[in-house]
Amino acid sequence: MKVSVVIPCYNSQATIRKEVEMIMAEFEKIEGYTCEFVLVNDYSGDDTYGEIRKLGKLYPEVKGVNLLRNFGQHNALMAAMHYTDGDYILGMDDDLQTHPSQISKLVKKMEEGYDLVYGCYPHRKNSPLKNFSSLLNKVSSRILLGRPKNIVSSNFWIITRQVRDEVIKYNGYNPYVDAIFYRTTHNIGNVEVEHFKREVGTSNYTLKKLIRLWLAYWNYSVIPLRISSVLGGISATGGFLAAVIIVIKKMIEPTVTVGWASTISIMVVFFGLVLMILGIIGEYLGKIILIMNNTPQFIVRETINIGEEEQDS
Repeated sequence: MKVSVVIPCYNSQATIRKEVEMIMAEFEKIEGYTCEFVLVNDYSGDDTYGEIRKLGKLYPEVKGVNLLRNFGQHNALMAAMHYTDGDYILGMDDDLQTHPSQISKLVKKMEEGYDLVYGCYPHRKNSPLKNFSSLLNKVSSRILLGRPKNIVSSNFWIITRQVRDEVIKYNGYNPYVDAIFYRTTHNIGNVEVEHFKREVGTSNYTLKKLIRLWLAYWNYSVIPLRISSVLGGISATGGFLAAVIIVIKKMIEPTVTVGWASTISIMVVFFGLVLMILGIIGEYLGKIILIMNNTPQFIVRETINIGEEEQDS
């Protein structure tokens, strides 16, 4: 069985060689398995691609993909999956937090017949911002993406070739690989793995990038539109009831003066709600326009150890 290890690389010059060689050493311990690598340089600011080029010369099983600009982690993962040959595809980060020593746990769990296995972390070693975004992801993915209730997702996963073949059919400009996994299969397993600290630097995810990643959920769900419809119905009902109460109160007590402050407050609330709903609709329309304009999911500048047949596929 061959396992294709896909790693999106961004400013990982100091860690990528160590990670690749540790993964190779780990697979030598797992009987019956070999590995290959697809390393995607997502327009790093350092010499990450230079390191990938050196690894490609040393090890024929290391494939390199250099993107024309920075597209983001999930776009880089999609690019990597287009060049995999393995029976299983293993997704990892480039910072050694998804540690090579834990790979065997995912592989053994896949042997139970799952299409997808996530490594889940009993104890995370992330920044407070990243931990908060993980909590938000846990709640949102259940509501918006249809994640199975008993499954915990992470950035350490392994899928079958069949799932990979379905995933790469998606050509939207703003992919979220977990959402594509969920709509492909619900035969998903979890296995506990240890979460390691970053060896070098800090997380590349800023608040802006985390928000952009969360908005990618909307590509796979109409729940926000349904929520806006419900809020609109609630506000309309509330406005109608308020009007009835005012009329009745005026009939009972004709001398009562209706206050401007309460009127303005109600108008501000309702107008704010209308603008929020218009914003949600605008977000969907914007995504549709970008898709219709064929905004690219990724653009490859050059590759390493990838033949013409693989590039065409």
